[in-house]
Amino acid sequence: MKYDFDKVCDRKGTNSLKYDFAACRGKSESLIPLWVADMDFPAPEEVLSALRKKAEHGMFGYSEPDEKYFSTLHGWFLSRHGWETKPEKFVLTCGVVFSICTLIRALTNEGDAVIICQPVYYPFEESIKLNNRKLVISKLKNKDGYYTIDFDDFETKITENSAKAFILCNPHNPVGRVWTAEELARLGDICLKHGVFVISDEIHSDFVYGGNKHTVFSTVKKEFEKISAICTAPTKTYNLAGLHIANTYIENDDVRAKFVTELDKQGYSQPNIMGLVACQAAYAYGAEWLEELKRYLTRNLQLVREYAATTLGGITLVEPQGTYLVWLDCRALKLSDEQLAALFERDAKLWVDDGFIFGEGGSGFERINIACPRSVLKLALDNLSAAVRRAEK
Repeated sequence: MKYDFDKVCDRKGTNSLKYDFAACRGKSESLIPLWVADMDFPAPEEVLSALRKKAEHGMFGYSEPDEKYFSTLHGWFLSRHGWETKPEKFVLTCGVVFSICTLIRALTNEGDAVIICQPVYYPFEESIKLNNRKLVISKLKNKDGYYTIDFDDFETKITENSAKAFILCNPHNPVGRVWTAEELARLGDICLKHGVFVISDEIHSDFVYGGNKHTVFSTVKKEFEKISAICTAPTKTYNLAGLHIANTYIENDDVRAKFVTELDKQGYSQPNIMGLVACQAAYAYGAEWLEELKRYLTRNLQLVREYAATTLGGITLVEPQGTYLVWLDCRALKLSDEQLAALFERDAKLWVDDGFIFGEGGSGFERINIACPRSVLKLALDNLSAAVRRAEK
């Protein structure tokens, strides 16, 4: 491979949330961190070179995206996902969760219901509750490790609660589903019928495996363009989260105007200049790096698959179609959530995300991040295997 993803980079002492703040969060400094969705790989050299060039220029004043920036976005989304975008429909923010919270405030009132499908990325629930909206949950169906949407329950929960918005996770974090066009069409038809606006978090869209294909929600039907906002960012794809850049696409002019007004209320205007530079460079020159990374992650996933089949006792792998986050089903161990968390943290020396934090249906599961050098992942799996063997005695 052209790029060395096996290299272990020392991230200690770099203000890394993943590595430097274990003690602040009540964790041991000795844990192997496989939790937050932050990769242990440097960004592509093309991105680093663009950032160095900007840094050497030495001027970091207010900055706006130009025509070349939006042309680069257009080329990326068209070539990767068959999605035609227009520059004027984008609004840049500091992050996808920030955009989700802003959309909730712009499009709903306090007390209004917002629906999500759990288990799901836990900031969705926080975004609803902290903005004083009513949380409505439609639980995903899990049949033998394959997750689907309970469409009847989804529609019932919308009508019973007069839900005003739905936060869609596509691809889905943590269960790894890449929703099909048919599933998205059915979801969209229900939302269209009941006047529900769809906030689609598509930040993991570049990590799709096998014969699966990511479908941008608004491309499924023309009518969906007016009832949706597509939240995108290069930050998961290229490990740029600390540069705070996201591209939120809103086709509906009235909705976009409300979104911008809400941004103005918060005092947010120009985006981070280094985020602009990194995003443009990544989408313009980072495709080869990404393809090699996906091949590397596929082999990391195979390693987890092999361990789950042979040495992890009752822990099974929920086969992911996308993302670099792996959902482990540990229910066969018959441990409480507290006991399961202790097995991973105290006995296996791993810092992971406990399944229960993802809401209903998450109890008995653990989420691990496999975007790390294979030697680190192997050590973590060896630790987990040994911990499970000790627990079984």
